[in-house]
Amino acid sequence: VQLQASGGGLVQAGGSLRLSCAASGRTLSSYGIGWFRQAPGKEREFVAAISWNGGSSYYADSVKGRITISRDHAKNTVYLQMDSLKPEDTAVYYCAVKVASGNYDGRRLYDFWGQGTLVTVSS
Repeated sequence: VQLQASGGGLVQAGGSLRLSCAASGRTLSSYGIGWFRQAPGKEREFVAAISWNGGSSYYADSVKGRITISRDHAKNTVYLQMDSLKPEDTAVYYCAVKVASGNYDGRRLYDFWGQGTLVTVSS
């Protein structure tokens, strides 16, 4: 499976963006999907994840209440709606497939990472 993340860009603080993670080569309907981000000089960190059927979602404390993850099985795509963006949200955002059991925020449980999309939030 190949994942393609898109939707990043430059936005002012307080603005919104919607990221998309589109899959090709295999349906994502049986898998949990996670979004992670990596700021310059920092480690990649968990942002949000959604279960295979969309029934459960998980968020990092730093984004709760501002970011919403959703999925569309028909489009084989997972979305990340980001509102009230802050400069500290600036990072490259990656999506990946959860391939192993365990907590959804565990980076090592994910594979098939997309190439990432850059989000820049100006103050």
